[in-house]
Amino acid sequence: MHLGNYLGMVKGMLALQNDPKFEPLFMVADLHAMTTPFDPKKLRQDSREVVMDYLAAGLDPEKAIVFIQSQVPEHTELAYLFSTAVSIARLSHLPTYKDKVKQFPKNNTMALLYYPILMASDILLYKTEALPVGDDQLPHLEITREIAKKMNNLFGTNFPEPKQIKTEGHYIPSLTGEGKMSKSVEGSFINLTDSLEIIKKKVSKIPTDEGTSKDGEKFEGPNFGIIPFIRLYLGEDKVKECQHLYITKGKRVDYKTLKDNISEAIYDELEPIQKKRKELENDLEYVEKVIREGAKKAQKIASKTIAEVKEKMGLK
Repeated sequence: MHLGNYLGMVKGMLALQNDPKFEPLFMVADLHAMTTPFDPKKLRQDSREVVMDYLAAGLDPEKAIVFIQSQVPEHTELAYLFSTAVSIARLSHLPTYKDKVKQFPKNNTMALLYYPILMASDILLYKTEALPVGDDQLPHLEITREIAKKMNNLFGTNFPEPKQIKTEGHYIPSLTGEGKMSKSVEGSFINLTDSLEIIKKKVSKIPTDEGTSKDGEKFEGPNFGIIPFIRLYLGEDKVKECQHLYITKGKRVDYKTLKDNISEAIYDELEPIQKKRKELENDLEYVEKVIREGAKKAQKIASKTIAEVKEKMGLK
């Protein structure tokens, strides 16, 4: 996983696992990984790497369920049932779909078009009521809500219409200054396993200007991709301090020091995760046990939902 995954989803989910009102599920979306070009030799290992990231970040398998998507076949079964209620036109107009087609013009597959339906299945299979997702996933969440409503109206199912839980890092920008942090965009992300030296090197490439205002320009807007990182890791007061420096004649924002301080704050948060991860890498038998037991727990819930839906749709 990268820093955007951790701040946008994992950190929020970890907070929920200690709340008795919630039953969190952490899914490794290996089927979704197949919607863009992938290496079959790496796919299985990458899935286990993500499980180790979850566990290292603080997931407790006694309080939350962690599983790999493809090991619970009900995901694809429910997705097919949902697909009978969704038009191709609705899917093809999604901005996320259009963006991916531009990014991978030679890999415009049915799996890519189908992505939001499978995502809806991932969510509704467990009658999910709320989930921490980034703002970039809101169009998909809206389709999930539409599918839930349509299935309930057409077949009398009882799917909830899930809502977004906004975490502090619900949108982490790319280090390139364009779009969000994403593994599919080279140079845009920080891995949870990156060393301080690597983090400093990556953060140093965040685009910045000369550090002083021109023509009354303020320290804000799309040309200042560093601001969210200042806000997250150095605080709102530091943003205000930079704003004051930026618009004060003869003053200049010291981006190098800022970037070094941000890098150190990121590493301070990731270092204990990295230490725990090394322990897990030396106990792969435990990791496999967590995956097996997680799949069983998830399937126990999923099979009940599938049985209900098949009955409502006339298949039982």
